[in-house]
Amino acid sequence: MAAAATAGHGPLEGVRVVELAGIGPGPFAAMLLADLGADVVRVDRPHGGGLAIDPAHDVTNRNKRSVVVDLKADGGADVVLALADRADILVEGFRPGVAERLGVGPEVCHARNPALVYGRMTGWGQDGPLALRAGHDIAYIAPTGTLGMIGEPDRPPAVPANLVGDYAGGSLYLVVGVLAALHHARATGTGQVVDAAIVDGTAHLGAMIHGMMAVGSWQDRRGANLLDGGCPYYGTYETADRQYMAVGALESQFYAEFVTLLGLEGHADSHKDISRWGELREAVAARFRTRTRDEWTEVFDGTDACVAPVLSLREAPGHPHLAARGTFTDHGGIVQPAPAPRFSVTRTSVRTGPALPGADTADVARDWDVPDLLKGSPA
Repeated sequence: MAAAATAGHGPLEGVRVVELAGIGPGPFAAMLLADLGADVVRVDRPHGGGLAIDPAHDVTNRNKRSVVVDLKADGGADVVLALADRADILVEGFRPGVAERLGVGPEVCHARNPALVYGRMTGWGQDGPLALRAGHDIAYIAPTGTLGMIGEPDRPPAVPANLVGDYAGGSLYLVVGVLAALHHARATGTGQVVDAAIVDGTAHLGAMIHGMMAVGSWQDRRGANLLDGGCPYYGTYETADRQYMAVGALESQFYAEFVTLLGLEGHADSHKDISRWGELREAVAARFRTRTRDEWTEVFDGTDACVAPVLSLREAPGHPHLAARGTFTDHGGIVQPAPAPRFSVTRTSVRTGPALPGADTADVARDWDVPDLLKGSPA
């Protein structure tokens, strides 16, 4: 019965989060908290802002509620502070000092709500010589050494969308930070500021690589290592139909199965000799070009050769394994990733579509007991 009582909400049910509207990693972090069951109220600006995307299709605002507050207008800060008084977590992504100038910085919030966890999401962090400078994902990951690791050795570094910096090094570290601080706040009654900087998180992601480099098992250049495409049995190969297969046959037993199924038994020991890697790469590439992606997918299906087809975003939801697990879901006509990770008792789900700016003002005013939200609301 306990599982049924909490199904569709998640382990953070009862946690209240205020999100001050921004772009990129802040909204994604708040979406993750909302996916996990938190009551996330997004404070949108009167005239929008951020990226030019239809709010009805902005999946990062799913499972949230939205109110509109003009922080630059008289009384705007007071309304946000009233929400912060009733919140467990506040998330903002302004440049350092902006929240303070708007009257909603951590000092004033903690004076009213000492247990509040105040999460700050930036690229450069709250201090340091670049703290006040503008930037985006690519500029943040570049100085950490991470961008320089990605791509072919004779070409410019490959741009990994905004996944490595904004979302991995930024959003996920912010979520870990605010949940750790929430645990501390509930144990002690004392909140704190969480300074989540994309440069810090992205650098932290490279911990294993730095350890390998220290003992000489990782070269500080692209395409020369086991996990960066330098290894011929850990990379991607073009097929006859100009699609791609991904190969990750690192361990000996997996490599043996890989070369057998590929029909390259003569290269059974080539992986042990780095001087033969060039020869091995050419042989593997030539074999993959003899069949289509679907044909090779069938060859490797159900094996431990660690080979998989490279699918597009539109193709991914149809992959048999992902479809069986429900890794993607269709909500309101938008195919999107389902919440992750999964819980055996406090099940999660996409409960509501993207929150439209100001659409939930009346409900939030009632549920959070902040009647001033209704004064002059454009919703």
